[in-house]
Amino acid sequence: MHTRFSNAERAEVLTAALPYIRRYSGQLVVVKYGGNAMINEQLKMQVMEDIVLLWLVGVKVVLVHGGGPEISETMSLLGKKAQFVDGLRVTDKETVDIVQMVLAGKVNKNLVNLLEMKGGKAMGISGIDGRMIEADFKNEKLGFVGNITNVNIQPVLDLLEKGYIPVVSTVGCDKDGNVYNINGDTAAARVAGALGAERLIMMTDIAGILKDKDDPDTLIPQITSTEASQLIETGVVSGGMIPKVQCCIDALSHGVENVIIMDGRIPHSILMELFTDEGAGTMVTKE
Repeated sequence: MHTRFSNAERAEVLTAALPYIRRYSGQLVVVKYGGNAMINEQLKMQVMEDIVLLWLVGVKVVLVHGGGPEISETMSLLGKKAQFVDGLRVTDKETVDIVQMVLAGKVNKNLVNLLEMKGGKAMGISGIDGRMIEADFKNEKLGFVGNITNVNIQPVLDLLEKGYIPVVSTVGCDKDGNVYNINGDTAAARVAGALGAERLIMMTDIAGILKDKDDPDTLIPQITSTEASQLIETGVVSGGMIPKVQCCIDALSHGVENVIIMDGRIPHSILMELFTDEGAGTMVTKE
């Protein structure tokens, strides 16, 4: 739906964004994008437009992505059934090959391609490149699911310095050459921390942190990491939201200034978050 704006209204909108553009230009923003927020093609295009627009006004954007649904789809095409324990994919040797193929190959290159179509300059890398994400076994039961032991952020810094939008797929490696499937939220938190990012934006398929998970009107606009921990303890935050909120808390403890959990299903939610008073989603801050 295209609303007819007059030129004066367009100019008004742009000048209203000016203080925010000034604030974020030259700053580092990490966007975690993946899973269910990626399913709708039209929304995916709008997310790519938002990222290119940020890049064009001088924000240093790093895109960290997952791709769970695409992995499951490819597994079933190859006749393998996905199994999960506590929300984490059980990853045997064959599955980790599929994960590497889908994340570092198909999904990563698709996103790079879309960003370039929209006028950005993007470069895709995986956590294996430059040994960026080093990991070991999280739990023998899960197979090749990685626990991050170290982040070498130099490859991302090199790409940023050359003016690229780095697009990072969340696979890791160890000294013995094993490849690990890494939870996308966890990887984004650690990458954002290693970069000392101004902001980490976690795009999900819910409005943010809710007081009542069944009522989107109970959105909590801002919360400290201590308050967020209490919501986990008291069960207000439950199920699949626990790891997401835990990642926000971890990102803050690793050096990120603030973290937003936002609804990736809302068109242009990134721009609303960074360039308007209202913002979008829940902001988690240090004390």
